[in-house]
Amino acid sequence: MLSFADVEKFEGFEKLILDQWKEREKRNILIVAANYDWEIPKVIGELDKINQMRTDDHTSLQQALANIYEAPWEEQKILQSATTGIKRLDEVTGGFQDGEVTIIAARPSMGKTDVMLHFAKMSGWAGFLPLVFSLEMPERSITTRLIASIGGFNRTKMRDPKRMLSEEQKNKWSDVIHYLNETHMHIFDGAGQTIAEMRAKTRNLMNQYPTKKPIIFIDYLTLIQPSQLYGGNTHSKVTEISKSIKTMAKDFHCSVIV
Repeated sequence: MLSFADVEKFEGFEKLILDQWKEREKRNILIVAANYDWEIPKVIGELDKINQMRTDDHTSLQQALANIYEAPWEEQKILQSATTGIKRLDEVTGGFQDGEVTIIAARPSMGKTDVMLHFAKMSGWAGFLPLVFSLEMPERSITTRLIASIGGFNRTKMRDPKRMLSEEQKNKWSDVIHYLNETHMHIFDGAGQTIAEMRAKTRNLMNQYPTKKPIIFIDYLTLIQPSQLYGGNTHSKVTEISKSIKTMAKDFHCSVIV
């Protein structure tokens, strides 16, 4: 056996074996899911756990130090972070960074959703791919809020645009729609979505838009469906969801705003 060993090819063999194991485990999961009539979210969650297994996340401190050794004499790459659309906030935070989770917190009816939608449209115009998971508000409400904010329309008038908008505002309507369309925003308004479902939907959109980096918005945290029941223990539920969101941000190397 030793006569065929090659240390330089070890990582390649390791990846080959792991890939074959993943394929076998995926088939096993699908067989069990069919036999026991699993729900789709559970199937997605189990398959996602397999895909998250990695062997290429190891770096020795020696290598890490070698990579950064020349930093004081080299021009540093400018990290492309997603803008918040608020100059002073960008100066303080540097914008939304890849792999980070940002929490927007306030009392009820203070405008958290409007702030989130502002961040979403600004990141879209900056070239990112905003993915909005709205677990509370339906898509129509999200869309009308966006139109009202961009067009400067009174939100009350959006309930009946034909009757309540002025002729000047109606003439402005198509320009507002076109401008909003340029954000390439996507809205998922299903109730009780799980992190596994969000991951699958995000991965699908990333394949459709390979040149755009996603930025994920979730409204709101405690409406996310956990992977298991916690008997009313909100702390355990939020802890699991928070960990899953952080893992998603790191795996997709994108920013998540909740």
